[in-house]
Amino acid sequence: MLSDKQIEKIEEKYLKKFFHLMKYAEDEMMIGFQTKEKIKDDWQGKYGTEISSFAIGAERIIYALMNGKGIGQPNSCPVGSNMFFEVEDAFIHIDLKTVQTRNIGDITRSIFVGENQNSYKGKMIVNTKKGMVEREYNPALPTFYNKGKENEKICLSYFITILYEDENLNILNINIVCMPNGELEKHYQTRTLQAGKNPGKTRFRFSELPNFELLDDPSSRIKVIYFNKKMKDEYKNKLKLYENIHDKQKDN
Repeated sequence: MLSDKQIEKIEEKYLKKFFHLMKYAEDEMMIGFQTKEKIKDDWQGKYGTEISSFAIGAERIIYALMNGKGIGQPNSCPVGSNMFFEVEDAFIHIDLKTVQTRNIGDITRSIFVGENQNSYKGKMIVNTKKGMVEREYNPALPTFYNKGKENEKICLSYFITILYEDENLNILNINIVCMPNGELEKHYQTRTLQAGKNPGKTRFRFSELPNFELLDDPSSRIKVIYFNKKMKDEYKNKLKLYENIHDKQKDN
């Protein structure tokens, strides 16, 4: 069994790996996002206001990039994130969160995460008419696959967030964040989870634990892949967390 510090070392290792992969292919990504313009007359006005419409197109670009670089062995398990694959020392889940600027609050301090996308079993502090109460949260993923067996491997969870403008679908910000493995609940406790809109649902409150706190040299759990400095001030003011990380970020 890995120690808590060893878990964070593996989490950090793959966060850096994905960050460098996406930074290396940043030009390819941005070109891919713009390919919609070539056939604009045939789709403009048909996507409506549904967030999933452009999300599907953006996700195609990310999936093609990640799959094309050949990271690990894809896994066919029906329970998991959009991307789920195995590497030498871990099983890795990566899910994409695509958000319109009209819903910018959905990614400023926390993000929705599904039960099939994380292993963090814990408590959420909920404000009710009777005061603050604790609500249990139970994810579907294990902290380790094949736990206690010879081929035991850690389960890791990452989320790629993409923010785009409502009006013209321009990409403004792309990040990748690492949610703690459930074994780390004894350290991060209730800081990690925030109650979702419906009972049993949760959000990952990354703004409350932006770093790998158990490492000797704590590094960020959030990596900013792209930040458009020319975006409107009304958006930039709400994305200060990401801008500060972007400006201080080292490519290591």
